[in-house]
Amino acid sequence: MDALVSDNKKIKIEQFPVTGMSCAVCASSVESILSSTEGVLKASVNFASSSVLVEYEETTSKEGLQNALREIGYDLIIETEDPVRTQEALQRKQYESVKKRTLWAALFTLPVFVLGMFFMDWETGKWVSMGLSVPVLFYFGKSFFTNALNQAKHGKANMDTLVALSTSIAFLFSVFNTLFPDFWFAKGIEPHVYYEAATVIITFISFGKLLEEKAKSSTSSALKKLMGLQVKTVKVILDGKEQEMPILAVQKGFTLMVRPGEKIPVDGTVASGSSYVDESMITGEPVPVAKVKGEKVFAGTVNQKGGFQFIAEKIGEETLLSQIIKMVQQAQGSKAPVQKMVDKIAGVFVPIVMSVSLLTFVIWMLVGGENAFSHALLTSVTVLVIACPCALGLATPTAIMVGIGKGAENHILIKDAISLELGHKVSAVVLDKTGTITEGKPMLTDMVWEGKNNYRHAGLLLSLESQSEHPLAGAVVQKLERDGVQPIALDYFESITGKGVKGNNLAGESFFVGNLALIHEYKITVSSDLQSQASEWQEQAKTVVYFANKTNVMTIIAIADKIKATSKPAIEKLKKKGIKVYMLTGDNCKTAKVVSEQVGLTAYKGEVLPADKAAFVEELQRKGETVAMVGDGINDSQALAQADVSIAMGHGTDIAMDVAKMTLITSDLASIPKAFHLSTKTVQSIHQNLFWAFIYNVIGIPIAAGVLYSFNGFLLNPMVAGAAMALSSVSVVLNSLRLKSIKL
Repeated sequence: MDALVSDNKKIKIEQFPVTGMSCAVCASSVESILSSTEGVLKASVNFASSSVLVEYEETTSKEGLQNALREIGYDLIIETEDPVRTQEALQRKQYESVKKRTLWAALFTLPVFVLGMFFMDWETGKWVSMGLSVPVLFYFGKSFFTNALNQAKHGKANMDTLVALSTSIAFLFSVFNTLFPDFWFAKGIEPHVYYEAATVIITFISFGKLLEEKAKSSTSSALKKLMGLQVKTVKVILDGKEQEMPILAVQKGFTLMVRPGEKIPVDGTVASGSSYVDESMITGEPVPVAKVKGEKVFAGTVNQKGGFQFIAEKIGEETLLSQIIKMVQQAQGSKAPVQKMVDKIAGVFVPIVMSVSLLTFVIWMLVGGENAFSHALLTSVTVLVIACPCALGLATPTAIMVGIGKGAENHILIKDAISLELGHKVSAVVLDKTGTITEGKPMLTDMVWEGKNNYRHAGLLLSLESQSEHPLAGAVVQKLERDGVQPIALDYFESITGKGVKGNNLAGESFFVGNLALIHEYKITVSSDLQSQASEWQEQAKTVVYFANKTNVMTIIAIADKIKATSKPAIEKLKKKGIKVYMLTGDNCKTAKVVSEQVGLTAYKGEVLPADKAAFVEELQRKGETVAMVGDGINDSQALAQADVSIAMGHGTDIAMDVAKMTLITSDLASIPKAFHLSTKTVQSIHQNLFWAFIYNVIGIPIAAGVLYSFNGFLLNPMVAGAAMALSSVSVVLNSLRLKSIKL
């Protein structure tokens, strides 16, 4: 994605897979290194998806970013056309590698554990344990030491530092006691060894990482389902012959063939043939949609029984499916506000733990009595082992990833984590009318001309409405074209936002099409008959459009837009949750009143201009409300940008969808309560995860330091600490995965 900054420097926003991250501190390190790299405006790491979203100047090379990370032991995947699939392949490779190392470490650790637990006084057993511990620590657990060393070179520390320090201290102390037991015997102390502690810690933590990798891959299952809709090859008609070629070779303008049961490869327009297409994976609409010549088709949808040819119009990243995938990817990589606070804590967590461990050692040496050294060593090692920030780092991103994935499965596209986090706080919802509450498929029902002579201007009306972007204009154009009206050339055209359009014919005469506000603005006269007719239509919830020359209204047009069947139940559901619901429309007040009554609303405003909508949202915000704006048109964009949570209808304009942070693919208001419910559940999951991650350390570290010893003589075994630490990370991920089973 490209964008322009104010000083005309072109910037790029790109997501890269990152390898080598083992904990939240690593994520913090990667983020700080990239953020401080010249030319980088912003870097945001998602530890759960092992990726980073980077905003950087075009003049900054990807190699430069890659080298910056390589210097501290991480890597950035840049040389690939499909980074997501490359990342998946790397994750699979990583999973297999961790699995292999864990199994072998467990195999070597088992005899060490048995010897340490049941034959602790057998001298030969100590030598056997030492021999078996070496490969467990320095081969199968090599990555902990390598990563810790890379971090240390740059004055940083992470979870691997804690693991490497604790296991190496336990191992070296045991080696000393195995080689020089007389040193302790001379002091009257039994020389204990802790090979089983060192090896079990490595095995348990490796096992925890194995479960974590497995669970993390499940958090992006929704994205994988979307990507599975993309096809690899297409059938192209070239020189009248059908040829199969890779999807990447397709160019705009190519004629593609789609047979029954095949997925449509790119977006385009049907050129010949007809069929029904299942678009449920994109729109949620369960009934297959008829496709004939001139109809649009979308990548990823499935052709049913008929065959047809279509012209490729959007390829690669331009297709609707690619846009959805990219939106989900970037949203899953975005950070919730609470995550920024967690990152800061994780960044200072490891140094604090190391300090606590050292303090524990010193205190035990001072007050530990005859077993001071062994207790000091044991407790300081246990503190290092139990205090892993992994659970802390996974708490928020895993919940966000699963939540956004769950939304995508339910046709709710959420662009960023902030919207997902804010959704549950929404206290006021502002709805647009046309295309939001109504179907947005207006039909012209009546047209009355003031005098027969005026009908000669029907061609001008057709020309003006043909150039208008307003959804109502299409209904007028369709009717006039069906009646055989021919357009008349215009000399001038101007769109007046929120009111209508004006234009001049070749003779320089001005004509206007729009609402009553436009007619009043130009002081155009409306006859009493037309006024009476317009009032009658408005009582029937029909929208009235006026066509006038510069002095008189020549015709009035009634347009009806059916209210969606789900609008009223959805509004009732929001109101039951205690959310205030408002309707704003540019339509006249009478129509607004009738429509609002039909959907059970008492708070509405008609004849509202785009700026007024934004001002209304701002006013609600000033009153302390958290406002969600729901709209579909260009005229809603300003209000969408102003709202705390912006929601666009999937069938709306591209601009509205670009501005909005959520898009309802089905354009169904019933999805709004679902989105808020998803937000509530996701935030609950984040809070639960953070609570357990913090409470685990708050309780675990003092116990590991030996605070219970003076009460009941209890000291936590480092092996148990290792298992607890591994389980804390796994429990956080599993708690996030529970979101997948909630019913929206």
